[in-house]
Amino acid sequence: MLQAPHGYETSPLATAEAPESTAATSAGAVADTPTPAGRPTGADTADRPPVSGKPDTKRDPFFDNAKFLAIVLVAMAHAWEPVMDGSRATKALYMFVYAFHMPAFIVVSGYFSRNFTASPRQIKRLVTGVAVPYVVFETAYSLFKRYADDTPGHPISLLDPFYLTWFLAALFIWRLTTPLWRSLRHPLAVALVVACLASVSPSIGDDLDLQRTLQFAPYFVVGLCLKPEHFQMVRRREARLLAVPLLAGALAFSYWAAAEMRNGWFYHSYSAQELDSAWWVGPVMQFALFGCSMLLTAAFLALVPRRRTWFTVLGAGTICGYLLHGFLLKGATYAGVFETYPWLSDPLGEIALTLVAGVAVTALCTPPVRRLLRCVTEPDMNWAFRRDKTAPARD
Repeated sequence: MLQAPHGYETSPLATAEAPESTAATSAGAVADTPTPAGRPTGADTADRPPVSGKPDTKRDPFFDNAKFLAIVLVAMAHAWEPVMDGSRATKALYMFVYAFHMPAFIVVSGYFSRNFTASPRQIKRLVTGVAVPYVVFETAYSLFKRYADDTPGHPISLLDPFYLTWFLAALFIWRLTTPLWRSLRHPLAVALVVACLASVSPSIGDDLDLQRTLQFAPYFVVGLCLKPEHFQMVRRREARLLAVPLLAGALAFSYWAAAEMRNGWFYHSYSAQELDSAWWVGPVMQFALFGCSMLLTAAFLALVPRRRTWFTVLGAGTICGYLLHGFLLKGATYAGVFETYPWLSDPLGEIALTLVAGVAVTALCTPPVRRLLRCVTEPDMNWAFRRDKTAPARD
């Protein structure tokens, strides 16, 4: 059975309206942010707060701000999924957000993966910060569905990511293949060709959500190719002025296209054939969405505050917000909340859900939650790895 990628668990192929998760991604959604040399990191490099409790001035607030704002958009979009049927405006907002929220997370993740060379210390970070959270939360979400949704036969499979855990599986693959991408002469061109081939290959299957991993790979490769000066360009005043009409135009286009556009294209989880289209539509949509997503990602980053704000500290906890907010949304779905209270599909109800989702994911990104989850989001695991005495010299 096909699952929608980012939240609400219904098949978009049947109705062309519904979805599942990525968060986000946030938690997707969990790109690395610069940290002092030697600090252990994982999917979100600096989830660990300074020992002194004081702000880490070596973190770039711009990237923390971007990650937090993106994870809020992820949670809000997931909250719209079960109530957007019949509302063209809500679906337009949903499409608009989906066009750039995960690409933005993936681009930033690629940018902070540029120095990955698969050294022993980096492999340890990859296992403890990405693989371990994937195993833990893949199991947790599967068990949650078994008992909260009264489906005792639901399988626990580490090869078939459930709900929003796909991003961790994809991030593991992307980061592990970083040395390969970095060695190619034209990595982005190769990544786009691979994504186009995936979009016309319905036989890829669900193992590790490889279809989505391959189709989203170009955004990660873009991040690998970016340099600090590229981010300086989107921080310029001219970029901010251009970002507003660009985003407004994209929102208007989303409203125009909402009646016919299938959500499945934004998930990058299906081939063209699975979306009832001719095979050649897959590559066309790949290039069209890639261009649109990159423009919207640049516009989004242009509007992100560059200085420290009240929510900057929350940017270090996006992995927690990403991985935990799904339990709230799935719990509400399994409990039949959206069927019991149909007024949630009304405009005021949708606004209320948007606010609740924003507040909830904000609370889940706070330092106390990060500390509580540290045992699974960045476990030490020194007992499992050999001591690498030459690590400082190599890394």
